[in-house]
Amino acid sequence: MKITGIRTFLMHAGAPEPKKWASDATWSNSPTGGRATNTAFGGTRNWLFVKVDTDEGITGIGECSGWPRVIETALKDLAPLLVGEDPTHIERLWQRMHVGIMGHGMTGTVGGGAMTGIDMALWDIKGKALNTPVWNLLGGKVRNKVRIYGHANTPEVALSLKQRGITALKCGGVSDPVRKVAAIREAVGADMDIMIDLHGPPWLTPADAVRVARALEPYELEWIEDPIAPENLEGYRRIRDAAHVPLASGERMATIFGERELIERELVDVIQPDTGRAGGITQMRKIAAMAEAHHIMFAPHSGSLGPVAEYAALHLMAALSNALILERIEDDWGGRAKTVIPHPVQTDGFLKVPDAPGLGVDIDEAFVAAHPSHGNSSIQATRESKSYAEGTFDENVYVQTRLGRKRYFNPGDRS
Repeated sequence: MKITGIRTFLMHAGAPEPKKWASDATWSNSPTGGRATNTAFGGTRNWLFVKVDTDEGITGIGECSGWPRVIETALKDLAPLLVGEDPTHIERLWQRMHVGIMGHGMTGTVGGGAMTGIDMALWDIKGKALNTPVWNLLGGKVRNKVRIYGHANTPEVALSLKQRGITALKCGGVSDPVRKVAAIREAVGADMDIMIDLHGPPWLTPADAVRVARALEPYELEWIEDPIAPENLEGYRRIRDAAHVPLASGERMATIFGERELIERELVDVIQPDTGRAGGITQMRKIAAMAEAHHIMFAPHSGSLGPVAEYAALHLMAALSNALILERIEDDWGGRAKTVIPHPVQTDGFLKVPDAPGLGVDIDEAFVAAHPSHGNSSIQATRESKSYAEGTFDENVYVQTRLGRKRYFNPGDRS
């Protein structure tokens, strides 16, 4: 079997005329059925799917994240390295791609995202050729279903998730994290697992992140995610030494080389490579193995991903012994369910592991084409979110020490 071509499918994931994708999502309860919907998702988010064709009529599908509009160009640049090659020699082709882009500098999420989509499609091809699911190629099942967690920033949405059988949730933002967690914990009770994502803010120093982490200790969180900027690895050590709360990170890095220090220095309890930009199934399973050797759990990031990468994550988590839980934003956009065939359905807080050959999923190409891309960058924080210190939002700086500390850490005290 030989690869004959690579096709890309870029789409805008959201409403036809988005204004922004706000990281501090505004959640609201639907007037029908009590279901919670996230009205802020959409914006400049894009999904990029890739299909790898072969001379035997078998086509594999994958998904790329990391900067989809740019990655589409990268895929076209990688295609000549792959056409004519045997798609079943996945490790060899991954190494070939990696060496092919090595001259451009350190491989980040753009290069990782491009390799991810192709690698995912190669696993899909091999599973179809052998008439077996990808999880079987990875060593077989450890579990038949994968536990998921939802997103909620208010007690009302948290209760909506609980009513649907979801037993874990994550809230986000740094404007008032302790009060947010306290209100959600009071609403859902002790039998629901809670995490918080501080979004890797360059506007929290390690010292301030320690104060937040210590204040959150009584709520027994599953983890605090990205408490500081991901480049500040020594800062993670300071937080870890000072607070007794599990830490999670890794979504902004690519390949085993990007995740290595977080794991080897044991700076986190949960590693979170992004299923669409970490380097593919080939790299994800290596990252998980590295983590297992350090007693670190594996919980893939999928906050901005489309549904094809979700299928890849399900196959991985079915086969990995240290797989913990899968992020799932079920209500981000109604078009998610129309993008792929079939669409996975959660039952009692779990997703069933697919049993079809390969990944067991395909895209509706007509639906994807009906949602063309029109932008893929944004300022994600908002003035109203109060993530930045007062009066500094328009500076748009990356590194910032928080001012107004008395107001931030004592929000009820305006003296």
